[in-house]
Amino acid sequence: MSLWLTWLRCVAHLRPACRRSRSFLWLTVALAAITVRSEQAGITSFVRALALRPVGYHRLLHLFHSAAVDLDQLTHLWTKLVLNLFSPFLADGHLVCLADGIKIAKEGKKMPAVRCLHQASGSNSKPPFIMGHSLQAISILVRGASSQVAAIPLTARIHEGLRWSDSDGRTLLDKLVLLLLCLTKQWARPVILVADAYYASRKVITPLLEHGHHLITRAKSNTVAYLPPAATTTRTRGRPRVYGTKVKLKDMAAETQAFVVAPSPVYGERNVQLRYRCLDLMWRPVGRLVRFVIVQHPHRGTIYLMTTNVDLPPLDVILLYSYRFKIETGFRQAIYVLGSYAYHFWMKGMTPIASRSKGQDLQDTSSQHQQAVCRKLNAYHLHVQVACIAQGLMLHLAHHHAEHVWRQFRSWLRTADATRPPSELVVSYVLRDQLQAFTKCFGVDTQTAKFIDRYFIQGRDRICEDAA
Repeated sequence: MSLWLTWLRCVAHLRPACRRSRSFLWLTVALAAITVRSEQAGITSFVRALALRPVGYHRLLHLFHSAAVDLDQLTHLWTKLVLNLFSPFLADGHLVCLADGIKIAKEGKKMPAVRCLHQASGSNSKPPFIMGHSLQAISILVRGASSQVAAIPLTARIHEGLRWSDSDGRTLLDKLVLLLLCLTKQWARPVILVADAYYASRKVITPLLEHGHHLITRAKSNTVAYLPPAATTTRTRGRPRVYGTKVKLKDMAAETQAFVVAPSPVYGERNVQLRYRCLDLMWRPVGRLVRFVIVQHPHRGTIYLMTTNVDLPPLDVILLYSYRFKIETGFRQAIYVLGSYAYHFWMKGMTPIASRSKGQDLQDTSSQHQQAVCRKLNAYHLHVQVACIAQGLMLHLAHHHAEHVWRQFRSWLRTADATRPPSELVVSYVLRDQLQAFTKCFGVDTQTAKFIDRYFIQGRDRICEDAA
């Protein structure tokens, strides 16, 4: 019961995002359902997971489509709550955020923002082209009670598939930076964004630097940069030189005598020696000095890293980029354990999407149709945001109440290790086994007890037993 009490205390901080107390109760129900459900059959799985009455299906469906929950306010409250629940991972006084994109297959012909997407993956299990939603997600690195580093999901948004006007020329990179800056406003602290090579662009670096943030990313192997210009004692006519000699990173990687040998800082690696070379070069896309770190790993080969923070030690750059995989692990748990992206919301009055469609053009449609699309898109975003919060709360229980979770775990895992924080799957099993305690902790006041009595199948029996 103590796990559910801790869970409910955390959820109580999200109350200001709901206009009415009844809306907050349904939000709590949605968070609990997505935490303990064992299937991913949309809202019907919510009803079965908590043993709700059939009328609860329509109430939950209305919750995601109504304006009773302010999505932006909910996101800001969760972003603020994360820093209170966890100790943030700091690098040179900066918070560390992770960013990446994810493509979710959707076969619904009447789902806005569904488009043909290309998957550049080396896995044979993924087709090269799918119809689905393209989202960009942001997580933050934190330290748990056992000093384990974890990536807590903050938010994710659909950034492709809809075209509102010809004048909107924002790209995926522009939208990701705007999403990140909206999150960092309330922190009032500098951030280091860690992302893959797709985000090594001026459109990302320039706005980040303007707001005091930095980027760590992987550079392409054919990257070209310039040495700083040589200092001159005599002044000549014209503008002073900005760029010096042109160099290729591949050529710099071939100069083996310039590398330094050091123990690998990558988490999980022991007794591994790697070689690296640090270069501060002028990069033409941003017109300023950036730090390149060429890493030669004995097992992973040669990679090229880049950061806009020229004061960051090279080994810290390698360590931070190794943590980028934490967001990939979070995606796996979100897809297979929580079903964060398993929403099934169709739009009845929408023209069916054609196969291989590149998205929907809404600039010539009526205002009523555009409002309906916005309402449906908000439902998708709210479902994903609720799942991000549920996953973050599970990680909170896993890292700060690990001993209690392992003690209450009644199932079996072949690779169980009680010395490490449990996964979201283990936490879900434990909370599911204690689901009866949820209704007891949830119905502590008269209004909530009436809510349980009306919408939970076992609610009336439980209340009568407590009264006796």
